[in-house]
Amino acid sequence: MNQYIDENVKIYLRLMMREDTDLIVAWRNSDAVRRNFIYQEAFTREGHEDWIRNMVDTGRVVQMMICDMDTDEPLGSVYIRDIDRRHNKAEYGIFIGEADARGRGVGTAAARLMLRYCFEEQRLHRVYLRVLSENFPAIRSYEKAGFVREGILKGDVCIDGQYRDVVWMAALAAGPA
Repeated sequence: MNQYIDENVKIYLRLMMREDTDLIVAWRNSDAVRRNFIYQEAFTREGHEDWIRNMVDTGRVVQMMICDMDTDEPLGSVYIRDIDRRHNKAEYGIFIGEADARGRGVGTAAARLMLRYCFEEQRLHRVYLRVLSENFPAIRSYEKAGFVREGILKGDVCIDGQYRDVVWMAALAAGPA
């Protein structure tokens, strides 16, 4: 794998390891992260280990850790899932687990790096995402990273008894379609 580094924001991406499980579970169960996910159920170590075994190990998911260049400490995670080789597309996801890493461009830089990985190494044509419509900071970050809004899915998900809208966004690889 090539190196994916952002010198300005001082982050890099590395493949997730099994040893990251406890940190990922803790982050995903924090209110700050969980409330922005469509899937809001509690995460468990066993569930994440199943994710690794059934999704990562089978190549249906590539998950990376976002790390601080100065300390090598993980700040969050990015991933692509449902990798579709017939149509060369995948769904993108991200979460910034460390509170002090939020609001300083880490998410945008990580998204740009992951898109580069998707287009250069995975040879994907399309990377798409779904985001809750009220998550304005994430939508702005995705747009800065190169994603374009394609539509709104009205009342698409029911969270805590309320139907909520989901924004559908995507980025396409440069070059011939």
